Amino acid sequence: MSTPVYFMQQALLAGRLALPGCLPNPPVGCVLVKDRQIVGQGFTQRPGEPHAEAMALAQWPGDCSGLTAYVTLEPCSFQGRTPSCARTLGQRGVGRVVVAMLDPDPRNAGAGVQILRQAGIEVQVGLLAEEAAQDLSAYLLASGY
Repeated sequence: MSTPVYFMQQALLAGRLALPGCLPNPPVGCVLVKDRQIVGQGFTQRPGEPHAEAMALAQWPGDCSGLTAYVTLEPCSFQGRTPSCARTLGQRGVGRVVVAMLDPDPRNAGAGVQILRQAGIEVQVGLLAEEAAQDLSAYLLASGY
């Protein structure tokens, strides 16, 4: 089974592996797909350690132009204790990013998607958004979003 829904389901499963260690950061999952095969996956680590996208990208050292990243929450647009995931995806030249849901955090809230699109990356938002919201609800409630 190698459909977009399947790949986002795998990203959701990866995100669940982040708990409880990632808190207070959201339990985000990411899978990288090339030629309908998962070639990398990651989930948010402890605060100050790699986010899901960085963990997945570390597993694919080569050309990223043919990759699709499936991410459960919009990649972060800002540098905190770790680099911006949206900028990293752009710098690595990922071809396409499928995002389950936009990040309601006002520091991000669409800015990550904008960075991706400005980098020439095709972006799709909303695949399995309800499932992602369910997985992320505890984080979103705790953050006040």
